[in-house]
Amino acid sequence: MPKVMLPCGTAVTLLVISLLSSAAQAQATRTWVSGVGDDANPCSRTAPCRTFSGAISKTAPGGEIDALDPGGFGALTITKALTIDGGGGQVASVLVSGTNGIAVSAGPADVVTLRNLSINGIGSGLSGVVYNSGGALHIENCNIFEFSQDGINVSTSAAGALFVNNTFLTNNGNGIQIAPSAGNVKSILVQVRTNDNSGFWILPPSGR
Repeated sequence: MPKVMLPCGTAVTLLVISLLSSAAQAQATRTWVSGVGDDANPCSRTAPCRTFSGAISKTAPGGEIDALDPGGFGALTITKALTIDGGGGQVASVLVSGTNGIAVSAGPADVVTLRNLSINGIGSGLSGVVYNSGGALHIENCNIFEFSQDGINVSTSAAGALFVNNTFLTNNGNGIQIAPSAGNVKSILVQVRTNDNSGFWILPPSGR
């Protein structure tokens, strides 16, 4: 039987491709975080991660990260379609100082949902949720408070959509600032309560 010999470089390339493929397949559609979890875990129901940032790399696009129990799960940048659900009747929080709580920098067709979260800037955090890009951002049943800039900041440069429902904005520089640099952001705010914020701004895209 004839033998086929591959150059060493080719074998290494095939090995790398195989490893990358295995890593992609390891992503789950639903992952879990816990106040007593560990980011070295696979983020499964029985072996949850400790932070949102630890879970996101193990969550497939369009998937969901759920909180099992109360905890502070850390700041996060979201770059794909994703749902984060803190669960009902518990405190799933993001507590930050000197930075943003959650930044959404997703693709043009990606939908991101933040649900049942407490996002606390402790007076020195910048903005609670920053919407930089993405097809749509849904914020549901959240408390966003004590940020020096904005509770919710919309600074997209392309068309997008913002839906905020049953959310409290308290003691922020601005409650919500919708100020895209280009494109239009369709915004629907339902049962949004603001208290002790310096302002509430909805501005046209720059140059209009």
